[in-house]
Amino acid sequence: MKIENTTQTNKRAAQASLLIGVLLLIAKFVAYFITGSSAIFSDASESVVNIFATSMALFSIILSSKPADESHLYGHGNIEYFSAGIEGMLIFLAAIVIIYQAIYDILKGPELKSLSTGIIIIAAAGGINLLLGLYLIKTGKRTDSLPLIADGKHILTDSYTSFGVMIGIILVIITEINILDPMIAIFVALNILTTGYKLIRVSIGGLMLETDPKILKDIADTLILFKKDYWIDLHELRYWKSGNQIFMDFHLILPFYFNIQQTHTEDKEIDEKLREKFPNPQIKIHFDYCRPELCKFCGYDDCDVRKESHSIQFNWDVKKLTGDAVFKIHS
Repeated sequence: MKIENTTQTNKRAAQASLLIGVLLLIAKFVAYFITGSSAIFSDASESVVNIFATSMALFSIILSSKPADESHLYGHGNIEYFSAGIEGMLIFLAAIVIIYQAIYDILKGPELKSLSTGIIIIAAAGGINLLLGLYLIKTGKRTDSLPLIADGKHILTDSYTSFGVMIGIILVIITEINILDPMIAIFVALNILTTGYKLIRVSIGGLMLETDPKILKDIADTLILFKKDYWIDLHELRYWKSGNQIFMDFHLILPFYFNIQQTHTEDKEIDEKLREKFPNPQIKIHFDYCRPELCKFCGYDDCDVRKESHSIQFNWDVKKLTGDAVFKIHS
């Protein structure tokens, strides 16, 4: 999928999420004012966060799609991690408001009415959010959009909250124990705190360029599978992500007699192989030339200028590719 099409897909998904979120927010607050339920208030409060979070996701999708410029040479993709962090903090804020309101109702004594109507509204909102959340996560994974995935997970949490609130209110109706209502609200708040923590954790990891072992292994495995016999050593493999782009760099030692055209061809072939596996990669290869002391590590049998036989074997794996040059390790 082209970057332009990916951006448009993400924008449409975020816009749909925002529109649906506003409508459900209105419906939930109507249910709260009808019933006076703290549990429904907790659900409605989380929907307020949904609106802010979806707006932030839409903003970050638009900004991250902008090309690199003089002040952002690597593009604007890191705004997506910032967006996920803001969403996580908003969830924390919503949880505090919910707990405060629930404790107030416990002390004052809850006054509940028309709970059956409230259940119908909340059940409908939960079902809509369930479908919306699944759609956003599926779209976000397909386009590699962190804000869309974060928004989808939050909306899924909102749908689970709605179903939990619905079950809780049914218990209140059956048992006629009204104090259960604010207690359910507190449980909801504690539950969404977990979602907030996870989003903040992802945000911090992205902004700190935290390494994902799976992505690193996928890059290494791709290079190892494509390895040529005249690749003497590959080392100092690094990567980092910014939005839906992934930046990679590493050192590759080739025979010293390779000319510029041969080296350029190698660079092009590696680029093509990595693009088959990863979307929008930006690849920088530092080509090093071999020296006589590297002959003992070199398995290139067709070399006509070998000064020493191939006597030292080493494994091509993630640890080796991310580490130092082979002659430094075995010096």
